[in-house]
Amino acid sequence: MIISLIAALTTNRVIGKNNDLPWRLPDDMKYFIQTTKGHAVIMGRKNYDSLPDKFKPLPNRMNIVVTRQKDFKAPGCKVVHSLDEAIELAKTTNEEEVFNIGGAELFTQGMAHANRLYLTEIQTELQGDTYFPVLNKSEWIEISRIHHHSDDRHAYAFDFVVYNRKL
Repeated sequence: MIISLIAALTTNRVIGKNNDLPWRLPDDMKYFIQTTKGHAVIMGRKNYDSLPDKFKPLPNRMNIVVTRQKDFKAPGCKVVHSLDEAIELAKTTNEEEVFNIGGAELFTQGMAHANRLYLTEIQTELQGDTYFPVLNKSEWIEISRIHHHSDDRHAYAFDFVVYNRKL
């Protein structure tokens, strides 16, 4: 099973601010939906809490929420208490690929497990309080990059980049 991380981040590695995204990039949201649809997604409890109610659980995906809270309830989701437990649960579904969708703590833990990264590299620096882990690019090979210019719906230019871990 391929274990992937999927995230959007600025050049200074910001992925969030006040439990929200500090940007609006509709085409990135569309990319996230298309890429993860039909697969299991693993998310931390804070990430789950940040989702609008109408998107809980994320449709057309097995939603796995990782939390330390033993009595946490997430209707329509599987609740587990570690990233390892989440990965094992995803394996039982015969998934080809599972997506770790964050937040920061799950990305940090998940980096050691990841075979693939789907990063939307936003070409700006923004203020935030949540960061993607430092990426050691010597461990990864870029396999695709698609540029998206800024326009009337996207304040910042960005690239959809896929990396595979070097063997």
